[in-house]
Amino acid sequence: MKKYLFIACLFALCACNKGRTYFPKDLEPETVEFVRFDKALLNVHEATVAQDVKVLYDEYPEFMPLWVEDILGIPSADTLYLEQQLPLFLNDTMYGFKQTNAKEQEVFADVKDLEQALGKAFARIGYLYPETELPTFYLFVSGFQTPIYFNDELIGVGADMYLGSHYEYYNRVVYEYQKQTMRKECIPVDVVSAYLFRTIPYTSTKSRLLDQMMYRGKVMYLTAQIFDELPGYEIMGWTKEQWNWCVKNEEAIWHLVMDKRDLFKTESLVLTSYLNDGPFTSEVSQDAPGRLGIWLGWRIAESYMAHNEAVSLQELMAEPDAQKILEESYYKP
Repeated sequence: MKKYLFIACLFALCACNKGRTYFPKDLEPETVEFVRFDKALLNVHEATVAQDVKVLYDEYPEFMPLWVEDILGIPSADTLYLEQQLPLFLNDTMYGFKQTNAKEQEVFADVKDLEQALGKAFARIGYLYPETELPTFYLFVSGFQTPIYFNDELIGVGADMYLGSHYEYYNRVVYEYQKQTMRKECIPVDVVSAYLFRTIPYTSTKSRLLDQMMYRGKVMYLTAQIFDELPGYEIMGWTKEQWNWCVKNEEAIWHLVMDKRDLFKTESLVLTSYLNDGPFTSEVSQDAPGRLGIWLGWRIAESYMAHNEAVSLQELMAEPDAQKILEESYYKP
């Protein structure tokens, strides 16, 4: 995996937090090592499938039943049916699973950079939230279904969802705009942001766009602090050009949102337009990238923290009052 580039922010309003530092420089990284379930799965052969399945259950008693049920959709106890279906899954040619398994082994031959990035990130999460217990990390193949898989004890990364934006078989299973984040180097941010969304609850009693976008924007702000060496567009999963368009048009975007009073709307179509992934944010412009509302929430959170230096990251994340954050952010692009 290519190493992260340390890129200076070129804009006055950038992904960094205007000088505030939240983590000690000498913070010791956690030790993260991926369990290579992806490799183990390739030891299954049609001639010895019954024996090979038993080995997988014996060696991966926590993950194997979850993978069988949630990825293959087979009851984990139904080993006879599993023995029939597993070779078909591994050797499928219609969606290129056989080729994909080979490509995945090539792309993920070395995962040290991933482990180091996640070790640093989870050390920072643990610094903020000392009760955090480091999960077990697995690499697996998902049949183009699942990039990140969670339960309370483990995090699984569907490595076949991160083979590079130009991987040929993605054309059969995803839209063009989704390919931007289907790169190996996107995994640390995807894992951490998904982990934060899972562990930091939405506590507002309201369901306005403002409340939703501030919750998600706060999580992205925290993610950006954890990965403070990364440019903002990598945190958002955008291209550099999409980020630059938003920065250039930030004032016009905000005026449009305010003029339409979208912040106070609760209609699902409005929330979906601003918050969900898509080729663009229809409520604003076909030139505006998807999830623009999350970006706006991030910018407001950034402004709030710049104007309230006594507020900690933990206090920001625990604050349920989106209206208060907006008012005390003095956000005026």
